[in-house]
Amino acid sequence: MTDNQTNQTLRRFAATTALVVAFVLVGAKVWAWIATGSISLLTSAADGLVDVLASLVTFTGVRYAAKPVDSGHRYGHGKAEAVAAFVQALLLAGAAIELAIESVQRLIAPEAVTEMGVGIWVIVGSSLAAVALVTMQTYVVKRTGSMAIAADRAHYVTDVAVNLAVLLALLIQRYTGWTCADATGALAITCYMLWNARGMAAHALIQLLDRELGAEDRERIKATVLGTSGVRAVHDIRTRDGGDRVFVEYHVEVDGWLPVADGHTISDRSEEAVMALFPAADVTAHLEPAGIVDRRLDDLIVK
Repeated sequence: MTDNQTNQTLRRFAATTALVVAFVLVGAKVWAWIATGSISLLTSAADGLVDVLASLVTFTGVRYAAKPVDSGHRYGHGKAEAVAAFVQALLLAGAAIELAIESVQRLIAPEAVTEMGVGIWVIVGSSLAAVALVTMQTYVVKRTGSMAIAADRAHYVTDVAVNLAVLLALLIQRYTGWTCADATGALAITCYMLWNARGMAAHALIQLLDRELGAEDRERIKATVLGTSGVRAVHDIRTRDGGDRVFVEYHVEVDGWLPVADGHTISDRSEEAVMALFPAADVTAHLEPAGIVDRRLDDLIVK
């Protein structure tokens, strides 16, 4: 099995596991909310419902992104992961706004929370499950670089923070009798959800809008091409993150007196060297004679 196939298997496993866990946790939290009447538990349950929807989006996005290149998508389907991540951000932001409104209403008119012991144990169990899931997703993200799994992991990191906030609010209300603790905790959670949604959307847009790879990666590419025997210069380097792989294009210059076949061989070697820099890459080199004066993208870039 190739590294790319292994990475796709890991993505699918992570997406499926997250979906199953999300269904279980949201069911437990809804039951606990019904038993206790806690607004912070409702906030956590709503966040869990968003997790279910987000995991469904990730589940679909990862599978679509793994589809091979076809006649209609010659660059592949990798951006489906970024679309999935952006949709998750919108879902999270929408849920946060709705719950913030409900939390403010509870602050104005506090309601008693009952059966707090049930709520506390459900939150403890949910936290442990979320931590285990985040640990697994962290490994998959490091191994594959999947943006969709990273966005899904951000949901569950939020879930851990949400659970801790709920637990703290329930404990404060249980042992101090402060009736606003539950709603205050819920309001704090919604602010955190909005902050997380903002970060997820910004990160997804980097890929969707074809932003260049970082300066360090571009310098590595340039140095690698120039280090290829026979290369005299390189210009017009263009890069983008396609989700399942990175795309790299550049113009490589060789001695003009070389036969075309020899120049092509040098160009191929430079492509192979650049591909070795990334777990998965699609590299295209345009061959040119060294010193040619022509219209260059490098001269047109807005600094």
